[in-house]
Amino acid sequence: MKDLIELGTVTAELAGQLEEYVVQRKNILICGGTGSGKTTIADILTEFIPDHERIVLIEDTAEIQIQKENVLRFEARREQNGLPAVTIRDLLKATLRHRPDRIIVGEIRGGEAFDLLQLLNTGHSGTISTVHANSAAQGISRFTTCVLQSGVEMPYRAIKTNIADSLNIIIQIERRPGTRFVSEVLEIRGYEPEADRYHLCQLYSQKEEDAGCEHQ
Repeated sequence: MKDLIELGTVTAELAGQLEEYVVQRKNILICGGTGSGKTTIADILTEFIPDHERIVLIEDTAEIQIQKENVLRFEARREQNGLPAVTIRDLLKATLRHRPDRIIVGEIRGGEAFDLLQLLNTGHSGTISTVHANSAAQGISRFTTCVLQSGVEMPYRAIKTNIADSLNIIIQIERRPGTRFVSEVLEIRGYEPEADRYHLCQLYSQKEEDAGCEHQ
């Protein structure tokens, strides 16, 4: 985290806030474009997880390097040499048998978003995952789309309600020539089904005048 502060990726104050979110077991979704540094941020946030907690790390390709002793690593695989494929969804469903204190998912790309929601709704907290998106608000929309790809028949507004109940903090990281930086941090404080809108509070923005709460 000190390196990120020196590089200007985060401010010292924001770094302290991010540490608090991890310690408070907030469910965090990190958004950004290709090569923006989502995995790096996820990797660094795991440093703040207490050493005694059991972490299950689930990835398509091993990228996150958690420097903790009590880590169980799961990696998806394609069908090969007569062996069946093992998907992120399969791994998420198997996770509960390993009694995790924290679940880290490398990147949400499809229907596994639904399985992650199910885990979060059964009392698991303190998760960290990433999704490809160009803004924090778009990250929520992208996550919603991934849930819909699960093939599970569930009302659209019920999905949004579950997301609002499960995800807490959305971190947006951007890449510009020569620099990467956290541009925005949103907190999801609820969802109003009748109006079909989230209650979002902007906890951090590079543009100070943007800070505040709104419905979207």
